Amino acid sequence: MESLSPSSLTGPYVVMGVCGCGKSSVAELLALRTGGKYLDADEFHSESNKAKMAAAIPLSDEDRWPWLGAVNSELKAQIKMGVPIFLACSALKQSYRDRLSQGLPDLRFIYLQGSKELIRERMQSRRNHFMPVALVESQFELLEEPSEAIVGDISLPLPLLVESILARIGVKNSLL
Repeated sequence: MESLSPSSLTGPYVVMGVCGCGKSSVAELLALRTGGKYLDADEFHSESNKAKMAAAIPLSDEDRWPWLGAVNSELKAQIKMGVPIFLACSALKQSYRDRLSQGLPDLRFIYLQGSKELIRERMQSRRNHFMPVALVESQFELLEEPSEAIVGDISLPLPLLVESILARIGVKNSLL
């Protein structure tokens, strides 16, 4: 598949939502389609955070602050490369989004929205991931839906979801 011109893109972009909504798949495809770079915020979690989540223990804000700081620093470093950046990151609370945005005035959020039932179904079919189905409820309890974000409907097939987001961020010549 041919990548599309990144010349009109702003950003970076954070593809956000609860566990199992498709953040990684969507962010990776957006990066591929735009000639950009894909980052996964999960790679910046400490081993203790991963162990907590694997044990179905929700992270506290104290657990998240160093992680969010590391992700923000990486975004600042990557933006200098001159290509669109698409980060998969839960960013469930406004305070987390504010932390991710520090020093990045052009950062935009893409919120992948879906029902608890669809998320549970997706999580039950996942293999080899540190986030168990047991944490779905806590993810929805923590979620503060963003007021200013591009919203993507996760019930759409992945190619259509990505195309709809590309159109919303101003990428021309999409497949639709």
